[in-house]
Amino acid sequence: MRALRPIVAALTATSLLAVAACGDSPSDVAQSSSAATSTSSTSAKATSTAAGPKFCGSDELAKLSEREKLAQLLVVGVTDAADAKQVVEREHLGGVFIGSWTDMSMLSDGSVKKLSAAQDIPLMVTVDQEGGRVSRLSKLGIDMPAPRVLAKTKTPEQVRAMTKAAGLKMKALGITVDFAPSADVSNEADDEVIGDRSFSNDPDVVAKYARAYAQGLQDAGIMPVYKHFPGHGHGSGDSHTGTVRTPPLKDLISNDLVPYKTLLKYPGNVGVMVGHLIVPGLTGPDTPSSISPATIGMLRKGTRYGGVPFDGVVFSDDLSGMKAISDKFPIDVAVRKAIAAGSDVGLWLTTDKVSEVLDSLEKAVASHKLSSKRVDQSVVRILKAKGVVTCA
Repeated sequence: MRALRPIVAALTATSLLAVAACGDSPSDVAQSSSAATSTSSTSAKATSTAAGPKFCGSDELAKLSEREKLAQLLVVGVTDAADAKQVVEREHLGGVFIGSWTDMSMLSDGSVKKLSAAQDIPLMVTVDQEGGRVSRLSKLGIDMPAPRVLAKTKTPEQVRAMTKAAGLKMKALGITVDFAPSADVSNEADDEVIGDRSFSNDPDVVAKYARAYAQGLQDAGIMPVYKHFPGHGHGSGDSHTGTVRTPPLKDLISNDLVPYKTLLKYPGNVGVMVGHLIVPGLTGPDTPSSISPATIGMLRKGTRYGGVPFDGVVFSDDLSGMKAISDKFPIDVAVRKAIAAGSDVGLWLTTDKVSEVLDSLEKAVASHKLSSKRVDQSVVRILKAKGVVTCA
């Protein structure tokens, strides 16, 4: 029905002029036309004033209800095509996450591509595909060595070519977003939480290879996502299993945060994932970065660590399957806190509780605990990332 409104308005305006002209003299017609134009202009100005000035993305936002906007901020893990279809059609979600538990036939048989194409706004179809031990698509013939191996055995140019080739295969399956590469700086043993998922313990090497990796994905039309801001590589443990604390912010600035200073200068269409990391001197003593306004504010503004402002999509790390956050909050609270802190997308692993999360977010907007303007900003960033909004 939304698409009919401009047509109805145009027909109504034309009819008014026709009625005014019928049986009148030329001068009367001119006066009536002038009056109608004046009235129409005054009405348009009043409407424009009431709605506020237009801005990039305002036309697209006007087509969405508040709940539909909030749904764009959610990406959830799915088990198969039927699971994805029911939740997307019911709540018009922003995206789905392909995990190790997902029936990969939804990719190989084109189901997810058809589902995305059937929506007014295409889905983010996301996956963790780093290479090495984090290769969710290996059964579909998409794989490469671990990042640490790549940095030791390949040039950045070779890595870019490899990730472009992998990205083209992902795109053919309907994948649009890869939660890779890791921009973590780490000297952990290969099999530890970051370990060989890091290109190097040298931040300059990490920046060089993470950039090449991301460029290859972008060459293929896949959105890369740098992770885990502000740096998991020297954390105290695994955020999947419990609380993780990093070295103090002053130490991260000279090490773990160095890659982001380089990578976000000329980012292109990339995202950043914020980890569940407690950072002395930045977050509260018990506040993970994923729900910390100070951390996400630092990323957005580029302040405190010598970076540059970032206005791309910010993703939370998984909010349901990682004990660093799930031990503290139920999913509806965790998602609300992540978005209120500045994340654009709340990510979790199942389609359970989607409606409850949206109910919670709607209540937060209604009670002004979550700014509707903030929600609009996130939606526009997401729509830009999807290519729906193309203005600057």
